[in-house]
Amino acid sequence: MDVIKGISKFYIGDSEETALAEMGFIINEDDVIVIEHTKVSDELGGKGVGKLILKDLVDWARKENKKIKPVCPYAVAQMEKNVEYHDLLVR
Repeated sequence: MDVIKGISKFYIGDSEETALAEMGFIINEDDVIVIEHTKVSDELGGKGVGKLILKDLVDWARKENKKIKPVCPYAVAQMEKNVEYHDLLVR
């Protein structure tokens, strides 16, 4: 399953508009990536795609030298639980 970086989301699917799974973000005035939402279709639910998308977003944040502030409950839980993401976490 390929994760694609779009304009304001990382997603799995044919396009941003018809994504089967997505993690939406903005970059705020402090140049921090704010994860606003995570959506996974019933078709992909329970297959770990949320974690897969988050990993790609985290990898991109590291390359761009940016921090991440998750506000989406799923992203908050995953980033707090995963110690290897703590260096990027802004609360």
